[in-house]
Amino acid sequence: MQQRVFVLPRQQSLLLPAVLNPFVHDAKFSKSDKIKCLLLGLILVPVRCLLLLIIVMVMWPIAAIATFLHPVKGDTEPMAGWRRFLCQSVMRRLGLIFFFLMGFRVSVKGQRATGEMAPILAVAPHSGYFDAIVCLVAGLPSTVSRMENLAAPVFGRFLRCLQPVLVSRLDPDSRKNTILEIERRATSGGRWPQVLIFPEGTCTNRSCLITFKQGAFIPGVPVQPVLLRYPNRLDTVTWTWQGPKAKTLLFQTLSQLFTNVEIEFLPPHIPTEEEKATPGLFANAVRDVMAKALCVPVTDHTYEDCRLMISAGELTLPMETGLVEFTKISRKLNLKWDNVQKELQNFASIANSCKGGRIGIEEFAHFLKIPISTPLQELFSLFDRNGDGTIDFREYVIGVTVLCMPSNTEETIKMAFQLFDTDDDQRITEEEFSSVMRSSLGVADLDVSNLFTEIDTDSSGCISYAEFQAFANARPEYGKLFTTYLELQRFQALQEAEPNDTTFNNRISPDTTQEDSASDKKDD
Repeated sequence: MQQRVFVLPRQQSLLLPAVLNPFVHDAKFSKSDKIKCLLLGLILVPVRCLLLLIIVMVMWPIAAIATFLHPVKGDTEPMAGWRRFLCQSVMRRLGLIFFFLMGFRVSVKGQRATGEMAPILAVAPHSGYFDAIVCLVAGLPSTVSRMENLAAPVFGRFLRCLQPVLVSRLDPDSRKNTILEIERRATSGGRWPQVLIFPEGTCTNRSCLITFKQGAFIPGVPVQPVLLRYPNRLDTVTWTWQGPKAKTLLFQTLSQLFTNVEIEFLPPHIPTEEEKATPGLFANAVRDVMAKALCVPVTDHTYEDCRLMISAGELTLPMETGLVEFTKISRKLNLKWDNVQKELQNFASIANSCKGGRIGIEEFAHFLKIPISTPLQELFSLFDRNGDGTIDFREYVIGVTVLCMPSNTEETIKMAFQLFDTDDDQRITEEEFSSVMRSSLGVADLDVSNLFTEIDTDSSGCISYAEFQAFANARPEYGKLFTTYLELQRFQALQEAEPNDTTFNNRISPDTTQEDSASDKKDD
């Protein structure tokens, strides 16, 4: 049988991102750097810890006085008078001294806009807990914080000085209430302090800007972009999902003579009417401005990708396996996080972790319990979007959703069942099943007993339509494998009917065209 030459146009929007893993930090310390860090640390760390403790002992009673009998949550009013002076003047200066004693040297570019001009400050990239220094430079604006953080010893009292917008895990309406509170403060006409938000929602290695969450952009008020840079030879501040632990970074930072941080205030971004009506468009516009100023690319990674990274690690796969740009994939393929996690579990059952969490055609054939054949090779090539001979998790999700699911229709399942049920008695024996599989795959000595047993859930020795349908729905790869076989038969028939017509050698099969068309519709 002659192999078809496929021409499969790929959607640019589903190609790999410019930065494959923004959640990993590889701290590159040479041997001399480690020795120098250790020697300086023996001197600097104890001295700095003592000085920082003194500053904290001074700051805590001031914070306690400023927040004494002041409500923590509810319809509170902004601090005024002596409370505001203690928080935004005294506490801010002590906070700057705190970072100075840790060795931070701050340079500021641009001009911070007033609360009337830009009620919201959007800070990026977010790469660690040291980013809190931007709050001090920006005049202690309000932040968004979890309710549980208020209970933290000492620093919980410091947090109360910011009058944060609180998020509660126990409140099912927390997200809605948080957005409403941000909007209330942003439209207060300057009565409330500015609201400072890290719109990425999680820490990255600063190699790109990931998807901005829409909370800061829903109010439709001007937003001032704020850039964070750490122009140091050694990176001791980046705290990501894969990399040094928090205690290690703190020791490394305190062991440096100084740590440079650059904060740049860009001009406020005033939203257009279209951006006001579409927060996602507004968020992307601000992100593009910031990415251009930082000279970094943008990706569609989100916090959900981090959750998938953890799930991949729990399944003994490399953690980066779970990085699929969840927001983009879910939007274009209409998938929920639970669906993608389920597919990750299916992928893990096929992939061999010692090969870097990728599926080769041998693993693919073993998973389907059939030998390598022409139909299987064509199905594999449809999954393998970049043609490297392996399938990663991203390709697997796209393949199952865009290629297999549309092929696995009720009509296809019925047609396949009728093909196997050669005597039309509404059940498939193992002999019938084996005969058709040998014929369709072109393998004379094919053993399908294991596959037959898996489908025959009631161990009756025959496959009913209900069993066949349940298996086909759970394993849509077989539906696509069946349609691929039919297309190969059709292609061979066309070749035999018109042997002199060379145009068929580069023909795109109707089934493939339909898949890409369906994919394009999702892309739209």
